[in-house]
Amino acid sequence: MNRILTKHFLILFTFIGLTFYSCKPLKVLPNKAPIKNIKTKELNKTLYSSAPKLSLLRSRLKVKYDDGKRTQQLVVNLRMEKDKAIWLSATMLIPVAKLLITPKTISFYEKFQKNSFEGDPSFINDYFGIDFGYENLQNLLIGKPVIDIRQGKWEQIKNPKFYTITPKFANNKFRPIFFFDPSTFMLKEQRFIFQGTNKSLIIYYDDFQKVDGKVIPSKISLNLINNKSNLDIVLEYTRAEIPSNLTFPFTIPSGYSPIKL
Repeated sequence: MNRILTKHFLILFTFIGLTFYSCKPLKVLPNKAPIKNIKTKELNKTLYSSAPKLSLLRSRLKVKYDDGKRTQQLVVNLRMEKDKAIWLSATMLIPVAKLLITPKTISFYEKFQKNSFEGDPSFINDYFGIDFGYENLQNLLIGKPVIDIRQGKWEQIKNPKFYTITPKFANNKFRPIFFFDPSTFMLKEQRFIFQGTNKSLIIYYDDFQKVDGKVIPSKISLNLINNKSNLDIVLEYTRAEIPSNLTFPFTIPSGYSPIKL
């Protein structure tokens, strides 16, 4: 596994996600279309209260990776505990890579060339040119907007199918746009346009399933455009469950070579 592919695996693992929803205080129209002329403050309050509140998740993911030059498929085992850790183990008939993300560190190793990485999420910040912390990543991964929609001023973008909101005053690094289902208030799409670059990231929550009374994705599609390169990742959730507790076993084997990303 070369360094470019290793970095893409880390980007892939970092953006693996899950989501479910709770209460829905806003009215749902019979035709399931967005309510016209609703106040943005009222809308954001409902969207925030309906956001995911999941603490634990375990699932197997079927992952398809396509960067335009190579296509790969693998199975990823996911474990996640809110505010504590995101753990992923990838297999291609045999285990090939493992990743552990905590609020302060990212640790990774892959068995093809016996490479490893230990550090903070700064390589992700360098890749996108923005400041992403663990909470931002966690929000993205559990299906919440990466930005707290209760803060700042927001505006709606007219859309016949979704509630669509964006910050009224975008910062100088990126502009997010969020799309919500008007019948469930679940996040359907997060779109990030990075200012002054040819980079963009779009995450689609394509389909959902119920697990122990909670709704989590059945399928997520990610599209990352960086200048002329295009990376597509499709995640399909199988064997998902809500456990009562989780462990996150992770030790980099001896003899692995540390790399810089």
